[in-house]
Amino acid sequence: MSLETDAKTGRKKTTSANEQGWRETVKIVIQALAIAMVVRVFFYQPFNIPSGSMKETLLVGDYLFVSKLSYGYSRYSFPMGWNLFTGRKLAGEPKRGDVAVFKLPRDNSTDYIKRIIGLPGDEILMRDGTLFINGQKIPKVRKGDFATREDEGPVRRIPRFEETLPNGVKYTVLDSEPNGPFDNVGPYKIPAGHYFMMGDNRDNSTDSRALWAVGYVPYENLIGRAEIIFFSGAVDEPGAFRLFSPWTWPQDIRWSRFFHLVR
Repeated sequence: MSLETDAKTGRKKTTSANEQGWRETVKIVIQALAIAMVVRVFFYQPFNIPSGSMKETLLVGDYLFVSKLSYGYSRYSFPMGWNLFTGRKLAGEPKRGDVAVFKLPRDNSTDYIKRIIGLPGDEILMRDGTLFINGQKIPKVRKGDFATREDEGPVRRIPRFEETLPNGVKYTVLDSEPNGPFDNVGPYKIPAGHYFMMGDNRDNSTDSRALWAVGYVPYENLIGRAEIIFFSGAVDEPGAFRLFSPWTWPQDIRWSRFFHLVR
């Protein structure tokens, strides 16, 4: 028990240890929330993956941190798209092959995540499912199959390939449909200040190849670069992750994906 001075009467009053402990707890919680908000707004923002457009790099149910420092800050770096300034501040240059989160240009509010394939001034072309950048054919090497099972159906095996971009970045893509609707498109000439985004699940991704839906992404719309997966639950598979059934977590959670770097 301690003594405090009453602000109105000037008299000493007693404060119990429980009351002091409660005040300290509230103070710590407020400080923690303030720190978390600063980190989220200026440094790392959590996102979750709701679709399979980036398989196998990212799976439905992955939760990851996105680095805002990578590309600097624009109005879309902040909650509600606060229009505090124009352009970007502390701008960083996006690199070909980065997996990036951006605001969909069509509405400037929906979050999308794709891989940066084309830079300003590039020409992008797809022929027979093969990517060409500025007339250069991007190597595409078969790397077995990606096995997936959705909606309690049978296991499906999708051809898996490794692509290598001109800057040496390697990643895997899925080709589930020969002669798919986006396998023969382009050429696309990327305007200044814009980027060309593609999903790794090439036949199941609405991306910059669909000019009417996504198209070229303005630099200002980039939020940040995907860095690390901090949690993953198998929400798109039989026995999907059940948040309110803790006894099922050991088999629902993809433990091997924790702290997996996004490449």
